[in-house]
Amino acid sequence: MTPAISPVPADSETPVLFADDLVKTYEVGGGLFSKGGTVRAVTGVSLKLAPRKTVAVVGESGSGKSTLGRMLALIEPPSAGHLAIDGIDVTGVDGHRLKMLRRSVQMVFQNPYGSLNPRQTIRKTLEEPLLVNTDQTPEERRAAALAMLAHVGLRPEHADRYPHMFSGGQRQRIAIARALMLHPKIIVLDEPVSALDVSVRAQVLNLLADLQEEFGLAYVFVSHDLSVVRHIADEVLVMYLGRVVERAPKEAIFADPRHPYTRALLSATPVADPTRKRERIVLTGELPSPFAPPPGCVFNPRCPIAFDRCRVEKPEPRGSATHVAACHAVEAETM
Repeated sequence: MTPAISPVPADSETPVLFADDLVKTYEVGGGLFSKGGTVRAVTGVSLKLAPRKTVAVVGESGSGKSTLGRMLALIEPPSAGHLAIDGIDVTGVDGHRLKMLRRSVQMVFQNPYGSLNPRQTIRKTLEEPLLVNTDQTPEERRAAALAMLAHVGLRPEHADRYPHMFSGGQRQRIAIARALMLHPKIIVLDEPVSALDVSVRAQVLNLLADLQEEFGLAYVFVSHDLSVVRHIADEVLVMYLGRVVERAPKEAIFADPRHPYTRALLSATPVADPTRKRERIVLTGELPSPFAPPPGCVFNPRCPIAFDRCRVEKPEPRGSATHVAACHAVEAETM
């Protein structure tokens, strides 16, 4: 018999993921007329995540949120800092132990069209993680694949079809099913609904919420769409140029955004109420180069309220235990 996924107790608050001061750098070689350099993709990010909770990581393209997601999913090792999965420090771990830890954290990618092997049936796609990581018999693997299809709302006859025979929403359901095959505790979702039609997004988000409650899953939800984040997140990390500029519970982010970058992102989020007026904050300029981030606050070249201190002194995160923002203007307002 195939073992069922064991749900986490509803009252469990012990973190299954703990990251402290994570850093990711890349050494980039130079060309004929340019020298190489170091790209600091992620700088000093910390977070913790409990079962049945969702941390959303938001920001523009180039903010480092997908790089952070790959580190948390153990696809890329951090350059510095500490990362613990289910209480085990993964820093410097390799070989068999790292392989076992990877079973606890899985990833769902943005593009359902490119994340599935077009040459494999859906059943083979779902069985592959079990074939590589377990000693289950073919009959057990088949039973597990069919059971997981049912969990994500697909029928048994879908198992022997190929990815091109499914819609985008169905393919993303299959990708979610594949991520669950090894019974993980953490799922990193990298823009999981951005490639889907608006009418399908709500269905997939509701499925993710149901699976989280049923199996006690912890989610890291990477997105640039704050309207989606509002639907699914418990806590929000706002990233800019590899740094967390604001962190707070979802309710606080939407009711009382403190960092000017967070305010600008929220002002660009569509609101379903036509009578509600909102001031649009338009950011000028482009995202600075990660090869040469600006001195002081990295947001100061585009910030509408930047002053002299912002251009020379890096702001430290300040605030309460649950709501912090790295901004000199916020610090001045609270003094």
